[in-house]
Amino acid sequence: MTAATTREVWFLTGSQDLYGEETLRQVADQSRAVAAELGARLGAPVRLVWKPLLKDATAIRRAMLDANGDDACVGVIAWMHTFSPAKMWIAGLDALRKPLLHLHTQSNVHLPWDTIDMDFMNLNQAAHGDREFGFVQTRLGVPRKTVAGHVSAPAVAARVDSWVRAALGRAELATLKVVRFGDNMRDVAVTEGDKVEAQLRFGVSVNTHGVNDLVAAVDAASDAEVDALVKEYQERYEVAVELREGGERHDSLRYGARIELGLRHFLQDGDHGAFTTNFEDLGGLRQLPGLAVQRLMDEGYGFAGEGDWKTAVLVRTLKTMAAGLPGGTSFMEDYTYDLTPGSELILGAHMLEVCPSIAAGTPRVEIHPLGIGGREDPVRLVFDAAPGEAVVLGMVDLGDRFRLVANEIDTVVPPQPLPMLPVARAVWRPRPDLASAAEAWITAGGPHHTVYSSALGAEQLDDLAEMTRTELVLIGADTTPRRLAHELRWNQAYHRLAQGF
Repeated sequence: MTAATTREVWFLTGSQDLYGEETLRQVADQSRAVAAELGARLGAPVRLVWKPLLKDATAIRRAMLDANGDDACVGVIAWMHTFSPAKMWIAGLDALRKPLLHLHTQSNVHLPWDTIDMDFMNLNQAAHGDREFGFVQTRLGVPRKTVAGHVSAPAVAARVDSWVRAALGRAELATLKVVRFGDNMRDVAVTEGDKVEAQLRFGVSVNTHGVNDLVAAVDAASDAEVDALVKEYQERYEVAVELREGGERHDSLRYGARIELGLRHFLQDGDHGAFTTNFEDLGGLRQLPGLAVQRLMDEGYGFAGEGDWKTAVLVRTLKTMAAGLPGGTSFMEDYTYDLTPGSELILGAHMLEVCPSIAAGTPRVEIHPLGIGGREDPVRLVFDAAPGEAVVLGMVDLGDRFRLVANEIDTVVPPQPLPMLPVARAVWRPRPDLASAAEAWITAGGPHHTVYSSALGAEQLDDLAEMTRTELVLIGADTTPRRLAHELRWNQAYHRLAQGF
């Protein structure tokens, strides 16, 4: 994908004129140092931009409006180094439309017990100022994340980094364009959804193109482009003998490359960050896109099958949030179970389209009959997912709101080889166990399509949900179906009241 604009997080520091110029110079110097240390510890691809001290209501409101209007700014971190009377912040906080993190920190780690005087106390009173600031945020109902501790502590930097990644996802949602090639799978309920409400809530724009618009782009790919891409396949992956140059199915690999070229040109020309396909609506395509979709996801595009635009949106959002982290993110589906007592597992896969960013080793390019869609045998990448902690996340439209449903999982090496399964797959043990997790997921109305991520965890998802004011149902190690059923009832009451009457 084309490189995104360099994103920024603004670092705002509150104070007031009461303390005099010398103290304010010290506040500014220490604030710059704290911002610099925090910025150096962030792993997310952003610049932490220090802004001049904020000492009155006019400057505070202007800073918030500037943050709103700057497309590079994805969020604001605020710290009250000294006492900053919070009535000064009311207009600014009310105007702010970007995500907010309240950093409750101070310049020093240790107190100089033998030299503390009132000058030190007046300069270093975030314990005082941040409580004032916290009250007014609560009084106004401002959604935010609060992180307490010194910025040199790894846990503090990690929690701020989690929030920054969610802010990157929120910013991506605000401008994301999704193209659906055809409609969603016929008679399927969960892939439906209110695209107007999604644009109002998240900012994402979802529109449909006829499949033959894509076919035209596929047919326009040049033989030279196809030659170069096929060469890349053979250098990067293990390619089945019959698909290699001179093999009896080599033309199928070339057509798979042609689909990839056409898809990439179409997405780039339309500035689309995510897309869907549907095996029931293939138009003039000779193959259901498999290899092409997998590789485009690996580059960062969002995708979901069967017209499921909500999951495609989530794939792109989580890929944006996970930039630079180990692990991968992919479109996924809970497909079938191993119900062996004491070692229950879920086998996740899809017809063709699982992203190689989650692969345990070098994927293999293969060709097999699909038995669905009524087209030529498609080429695809086949692999097992790498073991380790991961999360699966889905989105549903409940009519009056969107709900995110997540399950923390542990991906494992398949207990036995899968020589006859011709698709990429992941095998995992859901937390707390398969029966409880499945009952909880189904009770919450979770979808069968999900985003699988071994790069992100519950905290980033929780931060994203808070920023978008979207319900998140998290199924983890301490979940019980009964407790979750009560949580859903309380959630329903809360979200309906929060929308007003």
